[in-house]
Amino acid sequence: MAQPLPISRIMYSGLLLQCSPQTSIADAAARMSENSVSSILIADQDQVIGIWTEHDALALDFSDPDRFNQPVSTVMSSPVLTLPSTMDAGQAAIRLRDSGKRHFLVVDENEAPVGILSQTDLALNQGLEPYLKLREVRAVVARPPLLANGTQSLAEVASQMHHHHADAVVVTCGDGELGILTERDMVRFIARHTSNTPVHELATRPLLTVNEEDPLIHARDLLIDHRIRHLAVVNLSGEVTGLIGYQDMLAGAEQMYLDDLREALEQRDQALAKSRRTLQLAERVIESSFEGIMVTDKDVRIEFVNPAFTQLTGYSPDEVIGRTPEVLSSGRHDAEFYKRMWQSLTTHGYWRGEIWNRRKTGELYLELLTITAITDDHGQTTHYAGLFTDITQNRKNEEQIRQLAYYDALTGVPNRRLLEDRLEHAIRHAHRKDMLLAVMFIDLDRFKEVNDTLGHAVGDELLLQFTARVRDYLREDDTLARLGGDEFIVLLPELDKLSDVTQVAERLIELNRKPYIINNESIQIGSSIGISLYPEDGTTVQELLHGADIAMYRSKRDGRNQYHLFNPDVAETA
Repeated sequence: MAQPLPISRIMYSGLLLQCSPQTSIADAAARMSENSVSSILIADQDQVIGIWTEHDALALDFSDPDRFNQPVSTVMSSPVLTLPSTMDAGQAAIRLRDSGKRHFLVVDENEAPVGILSQTDLALNQGLEPYLKLREVRAVVARPPLLANGTQSLAEVASQMHHHHADAVVVTCGDGELGILTERDMVRFIARHTSNTPVHELATRPLLTVNEEDPLIHARDLLIDHRIRHLAVVNLSGEVTGLIGYQDMLAGAEQMYLDDLREALEQRDQALAKSRRTLQLAERVIESSFEGIMVTDKDVRIEFVNPAFTQLTGYSPDEVIGRTPEVLSSGRHDAEFYKRMWQSLTTHGYWRGEIWNRRKTGELYLELLTITAITDDHGQTTHYAGLFTDITQNRKNEEQIRQLAYYDALTGVPNRRLLEDRLEHAIRHAHRKDMLLAVMFIDLDRFKEVNDTLGHAVGDELLLQFTARVRDYLREDDTLARLGGDEFIVLLPELDKLSDVTQVAERLIELNRKPYIINNESIQIGSSIGISLYPEDGTTVQELLHGADIAMYRSKRDGRNQYHLFNPDVAETA
């Protein structure tokens, strides 16, 4: 298993969600739900006095929604447990296990809050891939899942989860289908003041599953891909035998981390005490390593590199020995970056992170680098050892997967999945701010004729030019998305009046009237636009998209190259 990262590298260090002690439980839950976080800090005059988490929500009485209007300070946990930002991830995992908590506030040397560390952060960033690949799902499923009948009330199920310290429950619905309720769902129900409803109406369905014999890495990837935190585990007969989440994966890896850490410390002590023969043996091991290894003296002059170093950088030993690692510098990092690196080496004796370097050919590459200070018996630094691997392709793969998941492959604009996410967020924002929101459904007139007569390559280029025109005109906060073919959606948030919408529609129609020049040929098309407004035409994602779609077809019917606002009477007829 890879050496654990400092928690400062894996914690959530963005805007720390906070509220005052007087904030209602429902408002605190709404803020957590809107920001997709699992905890909120309670602060009084810039002093953190408590924390409220998704798990704490289970202790509430869901049969009494009025309880949700009480101050969050009445249900918060206090004092807040803290960890220093310099602690490594393995030690933090043990602290979470021993404390029975799932969240720690991370503080700097001045005890100022700098982030939040959760079990999910550790499971995703602790370097568990080798462990997850070798073990099967069944190895970490300790007990059967908590089950609930769909006819049970929300209050009964919440109490059941709280009593069994469960973060999720499998719900048996009336039609025989299985669903799931989680702590995050409970927070959402609090935010919406959901009444004491039978849970079959609230459970998320269908229940996503993983087989007992599947490797843990497959379960981890499913959790990431579906942006969820629980999977049901099924046996060969299709029976649900348990639930698995990040917490289960992390618990099984803690002993492995301790064993690796103990072994690493023993190997280091032996290396310092052994003779030249032991050193020569270690050098042979280093030379056979697939990781690039570089050893410098205390003045950072290179003394040794292994064959993997040459393979990764293109530099032979004769070309770098006696020089400093600046020979690999990419020029991408400023002086402050290297200052922090040396502060970590001086203070902690090691530094680990990602850094851009340059091969002998001039090609830039991204590497995961660990630098360790080697000291003598008196604690004086005599050498520095650097170990690195090329992760450029890994990063490209991650970016490609992210791009394929949320953006249209041809035009690069958001796809339906990302559009619906942004539209849902915009609806919540418009509701809070009491502002107008518009959804435009755009269909290109005569596009099929262009495809059929001039070919799909010309059609693709036309779509690219169209998206470029529209994006240049829209505001920074507006969204242009492609549903497929020649169908596009424009999301216009934070509008003051209807005329703002119609002006945009008229301008987009005018833009699209201008000829497109492709292969020195002028192509003239038009566009039919349908518009739905929040909240007049709908309050959900599907209602607004459906309304805009109907209005667009009315524009098509009435002669094309125009726009229409959604009309409920016309929609009823349709």
